[in-house]
Amino acid sequence: MAVSFLNREVSDLCLGKPALRWINADATVSEALTALKRSEETYLSVWKCCADESCVCLGKICTADVICFLCRKENLVNPFKAFEATVSDILPKGVFVVRHLDPKSSLLEAIDCILEGAQNLVIPIQNQKSTYSRKKFLNKPSSYCWITSEDVIRFLLNSIGIFSPIPTSTIESLNVIERDIMTVHYHDPAISALDYITRALVQQTSVAVVDVENRIIGEISPLSLACCDETAAAAIATLSAGDLMSYMDYGGPPEDLVEMVKMKLEERNFGAMLELVEEYAHSTVSSSSSCCSSEDEFGPVSSSGSSRHGKAGRHFPARSSETILCNPRSSLVAVMIQALAHRVSCIWVVGEDHTLVGAVTFAGMLKVFRSVARDHKPESGNLFMQ
Repeated sequence: MAVSFLNREVSDLCLGKPALRWINADATVSEALTALKRSEETYLSVWKCCADESCVCLGKICTADVICFLCRKENLVNPFKAFEATVSDILPKGVFVVRHLDPKSSLLEAIDCILEGAQNLVIPIQNQKSTYSRKKFLNKPSSYCWITSEDVIRFLLNSIGIFSPIPTSTIESLNVIERDIMTVHYHDPAISALDYITRALVQQTSVAVVDVENRIIGEISPLSLACCDETAAAAIATLSAGDLMSYMDYGGPPEDLVEMVKMKLEERNFGAMLELVEEYAHSTVSSSSSCCSSEDEFGPVSSSGSSRHGKAGRHFPARSSETILCNPRSSLVAVMIQALAHRVSCIWVVGEDHTLVGAVTFAGMLKVFRSVARDHKPESGNLFMQ
């Protein structure tokens, strides 16, 4: 029964999904930021359309991508020039975090794509007349939706009973605890963790902030960073990892940290970045209510569920900024519920002394369910093939 479930069409996960919010790959970083602030989504899909009207999704972008881009040494010196770069310039090279997938593909195929590194699977909306083919994509970006690893985990959880007894087994016994994790010490410069933050964006993990005894204090989460504005690049360049966590808190950066950032920018002769921080502090950004409801150069405005307002009237998905923990004896289903309830893709595993043991990610969870099909021995007449 479990194998049969994994052979269901991936289009079953697309029911009720809104059309993609998108931006052209040739748009500037400045235009992407404007579109992100107008959108209720954390990410925008990035598309390349050719003269023959064929379109393909190249990747996705969020504010965290822009922040990491601005943290490059040359861009810290001249952030305003960096805003003139194109979106395609800041997409990770050689990394395909978005994959097109036929709506008739199986759930198992979707899981395989995610385990190969895909974060989002782009699928045609079937209630529209589609000319989808594996070789060419003729539809406009608004004819597609996408599903994430979180969507797949939620779908599996809704039918978790058919995988019994695996879900009640401990994460330790299932060998899903990832030991190769990224950590930074509380007092280390936040900029020293930039490569880790960039890697966490691609791998959908986080960077743990620990003390000298390897006890976890908190995390630098790309999802939380995506809810900040572009001036967070200045915070990364000047603050410690511990102070950066406070700066990224959903209540907004404390005034004393903002002043510390300005002071350190001035000390390091980052005049243009200081100008950006001060300019943003005095600017007003239109709320998403001023967004047009029809399709424009950035694609249609999509609607989502619960959200909250942050700085400058921007909408953010409802998430907790608290670091989510479990222990090696936690069951797989308990960790799945934790991740979905808190809208996080990385759960930290700690020992009894609160020292950091590892992490459990959506990809690690999906490996367990993928093994169900791998371990299955087809019976005579069974048409399921791996």
